[in-house]
Amino acid sequence: MLNSARFLSGVDPVPSIRINDNEQFDTCLRRFKRACDRAGIINELKRREFHEKPTWKRRRLRKAAVKRQHKKSRMVDQRLNRSF
Repeated sequence: MLNSARFLSGVDPVPSIRINDNEQFDTCLRRFKRACDRAGIINELKRREFHEKPTWKRRRLRKAAVKRQHKKSRMVDQRLNRSF
């Protein structure tokens, strides 16, 4: 995810790839998309598309925490109910 510390440290936030000789365009594009995904650029753009009020942000984070907790409890239940 992009943050101000990355910009201040002089690290280029735009991912780049090195294109090898005789490499297909599709392969290069796939590697570039993967690099963008790892850098979190798409998620950052979606997050900055609209202003998010602090209350909306808290609500979104709370829902994500509840979802993680439900998933964790489901995984524990599956492990306990596993039959060998």
